[in-house]
Amino acid sequence: MQTQNSSAASSRRSTANRWPGLLGKYRKAQPARAAGEVAITALAFVLCWTLMLIAVERGLPWLYVLALVPGAGFIVRLFLIQHDCGHGSLFPNQRVNNWIGRIIGVVTLTPYEYWRRSHAVHHASSGNLDRRGIGDLTTLTVAEYRASSRWGRIRYWLYRHPVVMFGIGPVYQFVLQHRIPLGFMRDGWWPWLSAIGTNAAIFGSAAAMIWAVGATTFFMVHVPLVILGSGVGVWLFYIQHQFEDTHWADGKNWSAQEAALYGSSHYDLPKALRWMTANIGLHHVHHLSSRIPFYRLPEVLRDHAEFRDLNRITLSESIGALRLVLWDERVQRLVSFKQLRAEAAGSAA
Repeated sequence: MQTQNSSAASSRRSTANRWPGLLGKYRKAQPARAAGEVAITALAFVLCWTLMLIAVERGLPWLYVLALVPGAGFIVRLFLIQHDCGHGSLFPNQRVNNWIGRIIGVVTLTPYEYWRRSHAVHHASSGNLDRRGIGDLTTLTVAEYRASSRWGRIRYWLYRHPVVMFGIGPVYQFVLQHRIPLGFMRDGWWPWLSAIGTNAAIFGSAAAMIWAVGATTFFMVHVPLVILGSGVGVWLFYIQHQFEDTHWADGKNWSAQEAALYGSSHYDLPKALRWMTANIGLHHVHHLSSRIPFYRLPEVLRDHAEFRDLNRITLSESIGALRLVLWDERVQRLVSFKQLRAEAAGSAA
């Protein structure tokens, strides 16, 4: 049995290792396509913002709601465009990527350099049990949870509660945490300059908008967009790695390619949502080759059918992932608190 398990693990790793080289031809950025994606997204966001402004000033709640949802969606799409800039994949010129990313960061409340470094750590450590803590969601193993104090378990339960994870947490992260680049104290002055510069641009832009439309109107328009958009953004990040058969390993057994292929999901969304989320649902492909522009990811799915069903999660199935909170090293899958209690009850009996 041990020989069979070792053979299966070797086969999985071999399969994962061959893919990055095969995906190289999709990495070439297309400047005209990239510029079009940026322009369409930015203009659509401005339109939604303007419609919400009109709705507030004229007392039109139906128009407010009608513009709020897509407006938040376009904030998410802007963030995902910024994400591609951070990987150097959107445009072929890195300087262009950097400046587009910095400008978008003012809207998404995300300092570009700070986030880019944090996200690079995520890509370099995703699925590694020995390197958790930067650029990821906190995930405890069953053994770690059982070894925690009562207060530690309560804190983890609260952290994992949907109201905190997709409500309070995202607001804290984007509104407060991104203002100071903690975690990069030893990385020199650049993350600090990025955060301070972005903060200055955010406050300056907000002051100008408040002067133009008034404080009440500005906050009624922009704050709900940020709250809803940040919650959706964290949900997308959550479902990309938090599914039952995801992949985690300790440092000595961890492989970046294996973690990318088997520890990242294919969030198979309806076509309109796939476009709005900049194809980030093809996350297993993205982690295998992060230099592929988001607008070329569907080409990979078209040419390589084996990616379609691998780690596939539909929109309806993804709701069930909310219960998966702990990594069980014995069965190599995520489990719920309920499953843990049932196991404990069975052992006691």
